[in-house]
Amino acid sequence: MTKQIMPITLSYEPANACWGEKALISSNEQGITIHLEGNGKLGAIQRAGRKIDGQGIRNIALVGDGWDLEKSWSFWLGFRSPKGLRTIEWPQLPAVEKQELERRIKFIDWVRDTINLPAEDLGPDQLAQRAIDLLRGVAGDAVSYRIIKGDELRKQGYAGVYTVGRGSSRDPVFLALDFNPTKDAKAPVFACLVGKGITFDSGGYSIKPSHFMDSMKSDMGGSATLTGALALAISRGLKHRVKLFLSIADNMVSSNAFKLGDIIHYRNGKTVEVMNTDAEGRLVLADGLIDASAEKAQLIIDAATLTGAAKTAVGNDYHSVLGFDDQLVSDLMAAANNENELFWRLPLAEFHRNQLPSNFADLNNIASPAHSAGASTAAAFLSHFVENYKKGWVHIDCSATYRKSAVEQWAAGATGYGVRTIANLLLTKAK
Repeated sequence: MTKQIMPITLSYEPANACWGEKALISSNEQGITIHLEGNGKLGAIQRAGRKIDGQGIRNIALVGDGWDLEKSWSFWLGFRSPKGLRTIEWPQLPAVEKQELERRIKFIDWVRDTINLPAEDLGPDQLAQRAIDLLRGVAGDAVSYRIIKGDELRKQGYAGVYTVGRGSSRDPVFLALDFNPTKDAKAPVFACLVGKGITFDSGGYSIKPSHFMDSMKSDMGGSATLTGALALAISRGLKHRVKLFLSIADNMVSSNAFKLGDIIHYRNGKTVEVMNTDAEGRLVLADGLIDASAEKAQLIIDAATLTGAAKTAVGNDYHSVLGFDDQLVSDLMAAANNENELFWRLPLAEFHRNQLPSNFADLNNIASPAHSAGASTAAAFLSHFVENYKKGWVHIDCSATYRKSAVEQWAAGATGYGVRTIANLLLTKAK
């Protein structure tokens, strides 16, 4: 049976009135037309891609005038779905644009596919290996790595990852990956990327209700996003040394799981009292931030699906940004604008660092009841593990990583959002 291809064209004229007022798409015997009027053309194309997929059309060709890199990519963002096979015949693009489109398809789709995997299929070992395979596939022997797992984490002082992950039958893992294109072991580290990789988050003994737990296979979204961003930056020409630290674990309930009131002793001398086992992301990120600080890098970026508070503040369409370094935050926002991605800065002030009091340790892993700025106090907690937190460090709370249900511009599942922005920031800061 011959596969039927649906041609998709662009028009800047309104649709015939029979399709309804301000109709986004219309069709005839020649195929489907997307009607672009006013501002927000890329968003309209993404919504059109979603509508066309929703009609059960799986094989399309982007034809006619007007298709460029950004419009083609916007269509793919909406058209793509985790369920079923889709094919596109891409328009003729200049060689540079075609190469960039291929990069995005390879690396951002890798991020979306990885986040969408069931937790049963993506444990700590599997996530670490997928990251290694992707980056070695891009950079070959410029990539080296070490893996610390299981009881070896405790022995080597990776107390956060070990404590959170010990309740699972699958060993927790810490991945330290080094992209060093110079091949010089003494080359300075330009940037460190630190990702939260909770491959399933039950909440532990502070257990989540089912309607919050059903998407927790995506709680490793920060690790996947940073891995994809580094791969994209390398493919775009990054020549500076970058280290990637992924703190990977399941957060489960068992007789060996950590409990409220436990105290974690970190390598930098900080002690943390656990008063909510569902605030585990910050506990595992702390280990990565300690290692990142030791590298004295110019730039530290951490990314995590860290708080519901950030998502409440900005919704599911923006990533949240927090940091003390105004110039770095400004640079990240400029990178997001250049890549057509939405980021929003949330407040982070010195006083937030004092809103985590504990009667038995240096810090509590959640803010005191009198303080409700959940995203800000979570970032403030992380700052205690960054040696020079006021300069060169930015935290991304990945509010837009995953959608539990389809909306007008996105299928259900992972979005791949933020990959382009972080890659852009790395390249911009490396100049």
